[in-house]
Amino acid sequence: MKRFARLELLRRMDPHRDATEIYRLSAAYEFPWDYTRALELALYRTYAVPSIGRLLAETAELTERTQKRYDDTALLLDAVVEHGFGSDEAKTAIRRINQMHRAYDISDEDMRYVLCTFVVTPKRWIDAYGWRRMSRHEIVASVVHYRTLGRHMGIKDIPETYEEFETCLDAYEAAHFAWDEDARRVSDATLDLMTSWYPRPLAPVLRTSILALLDDSLLRAFRYTPPSAATRAWVRRAVRLRGRAVRLLPPRRNPHFARQNREIKGYPYGYRIADLGTRPVPGVRGCPVRHI
Repeated sequence: MKRFARLELLRRMDPHRDATEIYRLSAAYEFPWDYTRALELALYRTYAVPSIGRLLAETAELTERTQKRYDDTALLLDAVVEHGFGSDEAKTAIRRINQMHRAYDISDEDMRYVLCTFVVTPKRWIDAYGWRRMSRHEIVASVVHYRTLGRHMGIKDIPETYEEFETCLDAYEAAHFAWDEDARRVSDATLDLMTSWYPRPLAPVLRTSILALLDDSLLRAFRYTPPSAATRAWVRRAVRLRGRAVRLLPPRRNPHFARQNREIKGYPYGYRIADLGTRPVPGVRGCPVRHI
């Protein structure tokens, strides 16, 4: 298979009818490492919205059980990608996501913003650091995929195009990014988790490298001291060089899903999708969205 053969295949597919299949090929074959990093960053961005960061701190899921929360989030979202919306696995994953969200008072605006991060952040990351830019087919398919997920989650007023998702995200961050002490605790715990995946002596370098990849609005919201301009340029150049190196490799022959990531640490002996995530508070049962 030639390096761009799968891209040619994607362009022959219908980005609306075949949206989830295109998204699966893009995320599991073309850019598995990039999608992992981008979706980590997407979720991390949401902490800078105080209403989201405070809630995550209050539940203690991301400050006391950080690895488990990371694992469960990645596995639940990826079950939909790997198996498709019509599968039992995806239905179970979405049901668990809805059960968890229903247990808390989360605004429609915050839910819609989080969905926007899933669409916009990967596109921006891949265009900046991937071995090629995302094609229009992949962008449209990503929009359709997450619009479908959003409808299953009962999110209202979902944007219809990538441009609308991007406008919604940028406007929401401009209006809501702000300092919050609890959100900073969630951010610190997440950075500690990410550095824990590698040998301990590398932790300071890795933390600085992660901060170097964040934009100024995030650094200001969490009150982190920005790395030097030279450090930011070096780190970003290194990630771009990785993408150029991947471009020289033969195309991936087998899919790589989130459950195969080395960062997933909590289930060495396997897991059941129905057991993932937090449990609802007493008195709140079932899924708030009827599955079609």
